[in-house]
Amino acid sequence: MTPAEIRFRPAAEADFAWYLDLSIRTLRAQLEELGRWDPVRRRTRARESFDTGEIRVVEREGQPIGTVALGFHGDHAEIHSFYLEPAIQGQGAGTAILRMVLAEASHLPVHLEVLKQSPAMRLYERAGFVRTAEQAYDWLYILPASSPIGVEPRDACPR
Repeated sequence: MTPAEIRFRPAAEADFAWYLDLSIRTLRAQLEELGRWDPVRRRTRARESFDTGEIRVVEREGQPIGTVALGFHGDHAEIHSFYLEPAIQGQGAGTAILRMVLAEASHLPVHLEVLKQSPAMRLYERAGFVRTAEQAYDWLYILPASSPIGVEPRDACPR
């Protein structure tokens, strides 16, 4: 999948039920494996992230295929709520979407949290993210800002 096939649009309140469902379908097995599955907690966390106003719906051919959020926090940016329809995972969509989002924040380090059981860790590590810390259930990653001399650590992200 190429970036030309992908469009972002701001999430609207009408997208919340779908967003919640997508997050459950994406995370439930991993959370169960960690002993952390709780539908009330999942809904609460989904609502909190949705209410930041940073969520974008990712569309291909006018159909929603996922979500991603990019927040700016002064000295860094943060990716969160990056969920893809399970049927399209592993087909290059995640890589294309990640490259598009990272292009918006190339001047800043980019932070993200990933569940320890998540196969998405491979995507982030291929893109140049470095694991910097551990929490009880998550790994914390940082991608350095693009070098001022033109060396792009993000070039490691497969095309």
